[in-house]
Amino acid sequence: MEGRWESVAKYNKILTGLAMTVFLAVLLIRLSAMLSQDSDVSSEHNPRLFGSTYMTRNNPFFDVLHESLEEVVEENGDILITRDPLQNQEKQNEQIMDMINEGIELLFINPVDWEAAQPAVEACKKAGVPIINIDTKLKDQDAVVSCIETDNYQAGQECAIDMMKRLDAARIVILDNPIQTSISDRVQGFLDTIEGHDKYEVIFQEAGAGELEVSAEVIAGFLKNNEEFDVLFGGNDPSALGGLSSLQQYKKDEGVLIYGVDGSPDFKVMLEMGFVTGTSCQSPKSLGRTAGETAYRYLNGEKVPKYISLPSRLITKENLNEYEINGWQ
Repeated sequence: MEGRWESVAKYNKILTGLAMTVFLAVLLIRLSAMLSQDSDVSSEHNPRLFGSTYMTRNNPFFDVLHESLEEVVEENGDILITRDPLQNQEKQNEQIMDMINEGIELLFINPVDWEAAQPAVEACKKAGVPIINIDTKLKDQDAVVSCIETDNYQAGQECAIDMMKRLDAARIVILDNPIQTSISDRVQGFLDTIEGHDKYEVIFQEAGAGELEVSAEVIAGFLKNNEEFDVLFGGNDPSALGGLSSLQQYKKDEGVLIYGVDGSPDFKVMLEMGFVTGTSCQSPKSLGRTAGETAYRYLNGEKVPKYISLPSRLITKENLNEYEINGWQ
């Protein structure tokens, strides 16, 4: 009988030990889960707020650029807000100040007017908001972390070189926009290329605001002078297409070479149809992604280039098959 009680006592002791082991195991699991939850809370990403503004959203180029930039920001768990100044620099300055008040930590800017944007630049300096400059330079480059743009001078050169291959002499019309350095650099590249060649003469040069409707009005007014010309160079694709629309309206497009800069789907369709001659392409996708990646390298403490230039290439009917006609590069 005594042996039986010893066995029961021994069995109870084993059960108690097992219960204690299970209890301790459950306790350890719970503690581990609590610590893990604490760790997750402490490492939780607080989204940063960035601002973006482009001279206009009336040009699909900036929609594609913004989408590419937004992809980079969202991949990093952050938020990008944007404003449309509608080609009004005063409005753009006000919108930037509003975004600063909303708490943006960095600004991506494509200015309407490279000089008149200075009040917004000063506001960013005062608030400690770094600036990434896209596509069109700000005058105050000392205030900019990095400027990312297409090689606009090269883009203008390419158009002029192609024109000179096609024509031994030409009377030329140019649609520029002096307040946007991207367009003025393209025009300068074109002009420098034909300089010293007396058979190439610029007979008219006027601002088209980089927009189709404005450029169409400018060319319509010029056509009333009944001057003959051989070439129309637009500082961007909307300018060139605006010029084309007026030439077609007045039935004066026959034999006129038309050049733009962008490589937009609309221009490439017109190129395929034979209504225009060439466009020096940009890649808004590359501009947006490069701007976003540059911003994050800077915020992570890396040294970033002060200026980044992306190459341009002329698209003509001869090489159009190398590009997606209905999309951007």
